[in-house]
Amino acid sequence: MRLILIHIIYITFLFLAHHPAKSQFRYTGKSFATRSEVIAKNGMAATSHPLATQVALDILKKGGSAVDAAIAANAMLGLVEPTGNGMGGDLFAIIWDSKTKKLHGLNASGRSPKTLTKDYFSKNNIREIPAYGALSVSVPGCVDGWYEMHKKFGKLSMDEILRPTVNYAKEGFPVTEVIAFLWAEYAERLHIYDNFKEVYMPNGYVPRKGELFKNPALSITLEKIIQGGRDEFYKGSISSSIAAKVKSEGGFLGKDDLASHSSEWIEPLSVNYRGYDVWELPPNGQGITVLQMLNILEGYDIASFGFGSVEHLHLLVEVKKMAFEDRSIYIGDPAFSSTPMDYLISEDYATIRRSLIDMNKARQNYLPGVLEGGSNTVYLTTADKDGNMVSLIQSNFAGMGSGIVPDCLGFSLQNRGSSFSLDDNHLNAYAPHKRPFHTLIPGFVTKDGNPYLSFGLMGADMQPQGHVQILVNLIDFKMNLQEAGDAPRINHTGSSTPLGEKNQGVGNVRLESGFSSEVILELLKRGHNLVYDLRGYGGYQAIMYDDKNKVFFGASESRKDGHAAGY
Repeated sequence: MRLILIHIIYITFLFLAHHPAKSQFRYTGKSFATRSEVIAKNGMAATSHPLATQVALDILKKGGSAVDAAIAANAMLGLVEPTGNGMGGDLFAIIWDSKTKKLHGLNASGRSPKTLTKDYFSKNNIREIPAYGALSVSVPGCVDGWYEMHKKFGKLSMDEILRPTVNYAKEGFPVTEVIAFLWAEYAERLHIYDNFKEVYMPNGYVPRKGELFKNPALSITLEKIIQGGRDEFYKGSISSSIAAKVKSEGGFLGKDDLASHSSEWIEPLSVNYRGYDVWELPPNGQGITVLQMLNILEGYDIASFGFGSVEHLHLLVEVKKMAFEDRSIYIGDPAFSSTPMDYLISEDYATIRRSLIDMNKARQNYLPGVLEGGSNTVYLTTADKDGNMVSLIQSNFAGMGSGIVPDCLGFSLQNRGSSFSLDDNHLNAYAPHKRPFHTLIPGFVTKDGNPYLSFGLMGADMQPQGHVQILVNLIDFKMNLQEAGDAPRINHTGSSTPLGEKNQGVGNVRLESGFSSEVILELLKRGHNLVYDLRGYGGYQAIMYDDKNKVFFGASESRKDGHAAGY
């Protein structure tokens, strides 16, 4: 008992020492809001970097579609925010087409090498796929995703769309604060790869905040893509450079893997949450986890709990643990499995699962997700004057990816292949030409068949938790679009317990500053392990459409460098 009391006193002191009483005073809205929403009639863009937002807005002003603007912003982010994305990674998107009043889902994720078999790992006594290096590389799907979206919904030429990034890559751009911090962190482990150091540490060190960074190799690569299209990337000289570099580093990704790659248009899945239809993409991503959590939460009067109450936070944690138990078992490449999607997001299943929750005690016997780990990603959203909207997420997986930078191309290849399991009995077990489990999930909400919200939040296992928290803030607690993102968040993390092994406990609940000491004590009493952490709460962007006034509302993550802008 004495040890528990000491633990409670220590945790409380830790939180209070870092807990500001209030943020800067504002005339309206919540005390934790950092700024007002952006409101505009003709178009909107929200990204994690100011220059990417500006590029997207310029494309919209030139008459480009929301898809054109999204591609332009994504290309720009690959240059200015290489800590989270780039042409060496994968892409997912949900697109609202105002003409047909229909949502379109795009899975632009790549597959594992055809010539790399599981026997290679066992013969070389490799028990898990390395987090970095050539064995972690899977086919980058981003560029094909750009061209698939452009073919279906683009207006401007790819030259017009990619030209701003070409110019910035040649002339340089000043590195922003958060990105400079992350860049230095990732370089500590990736500088051992020669081309990484050459491209991303040109003066022997990473660029510091405010310093100009140029990437001439990337500008040349983009010029080649402008001239030769997606085939230049997957069948031409770019693919040759990728395959040669991976092979020289001991990897297996070859030209045939790139040449045979294709993206897939897929149907988004949805559940109705208190009158709002929430849409996510089916596996190999984890969007179904969001839908499961919302189904369970709908059985509670969350609004009556109040934001930041012990009931609110306890319920979020318990529902997360429950949904991640299913995530660890059922989510993988659908071409290699048969997942009971309809049942998993049914009301009947939610009722059964909801009955297991004890509102007064944290349960010990939920399996945490088996695919824990941090990653960095970018999420962006755009909307045009015709009412089209794009929800897009793109990533290198863990920060700056594998560290493998092909000769003269100016970008790093993703390490998404490291998320495969080498357990034969696991749904996400490694196999040749297979898509790995993906954390990337764009989100979208419609109401009465009309677009309401394009939104997302980056950050590996934080993504489904973040989606749910944003939606609960908007729908249950009636926050505005910026407040919903600025509100303090929680992030439950658990030990990565392999299937069949004994569960190792309730995991840890990370809390941002902003929750009361009384609530912290009550959570401890209910059996939660609390951890104070400055990071790991994701990066949010959103655009909401106001059908009554015919305007867009935009919001952007205050924890990142970017902003929303419209005209």
